[in-house]
Amino acid sequence: MVREKTKKKYSQAGRVHDIIRLIEARHGVTIEDLAEETAVNRRTIHRDLNAIHEAGYPLVSERVNNRKVYRFLTRFKDIPPISFTLQELMTLSFLRSQLDLLRGTPFHGDMESIFRKVNSVLPPRYAAHMERIASVSLPLLQGRRDYSHSRGQLTVLRDALIYQNRVTMVYRVPGKSEPSSYLVDPYTLVFHKGGLYLLGYAHNRQALRTFSLERICEVTKETERFELPREYRPEEHLRHSFGIVEESSVHVRVKFSPAVAHTVRDRIWHSSQKVEEWANGDIVVSFAAGGTMEILSWVLSYGCHAEILSPPELRAEAARSVREMGRLYCNETG
Repeated sequence: MVREKTKKKYSQAGRVHDIIRLIEARHGVTIEDLAEETAVNRRTIHRDLNAIHEAGYPLVSERVNNRKVYRFLTRFKDIPPISFTLQELMTLSFLRSQLDLLRGTPFHGDMESIFRKVNSVLPPRYAAHMERIASVSLPLLQGRRDYSHSRGQLTVLRDALIYQNRVTMVYRVPGKSEPSSYLVDPYTLVFHKGGLYLLGYAHNRQALRTFSLERICEVTKETERFELPREYRPEEHLRHSFGIVEESSVHVRVKFSPAVAHTVRDRIWHSSQKVEEWANGDIVVSFAAGGTMEILSWVLSYGCHAEILSPPELRAEAARSVREMGRLYCNETG
């Protein structure tokens, strides 16, 4: 006669301890597996997983063979010791200097914490070198954005991005006097021209939207989780944009004079760009992208040394902008 396995009687604390042990011991575990192991129902397991997440464990979920499995983001005890060469330390210092763009955000604080940990394990000679090479790079961060007033919102968003939690945001929409509320699945944090943007699925609009982080007034992390769509690729979503604005692509051709051609020729402005060399020293940069206002701003930054050849609508908009600027400066007296 086969004796049935006696079911364990758990307190929640004991059950949560066992769930943590099971997740750590396996590459991924399903709710069904956890319910069977602990002899409780799925709803109870959901509550326990929320408790584990709220306790600070880096719990994430993913689809494996059409099954939703839970695991911890990183198993820190499996990370081997890391050593650095002086060249690698110099590169780290260079990257650290660039992160002054993120001063006032939790990301800047995290990087400072990382460097304190690195310095704490360096031999004294290397630590001295680290101090010296901190000055081998100098970031010139003109026009960087001030996120010091958004630290709280960014902290909430950082955790929501890591743990795939849905968020509710109060957002200032340009041109509207009152902010709007959005229910969003935060997918990707985008860094563009010294600014931070959130790319996510807005349930109100039933579409992907890009949000400028300094326009977020409030953000609340919801308990509900979301799954990233299998087909989602952030680089593909923005591939047709000249910058961060999502618009239909237009075919653009811009001529640059020899005076600035050398500053334009060797830079990548868009993945689709082509450069034509003219006999008189002019160059023509062509590409297909959306975001006409961003394109126009870029062209006008070169003044009389850049001319939009096509499309006609963008050329006309540039002409209108130049006429308006002409009126501003021609009205000066004295």
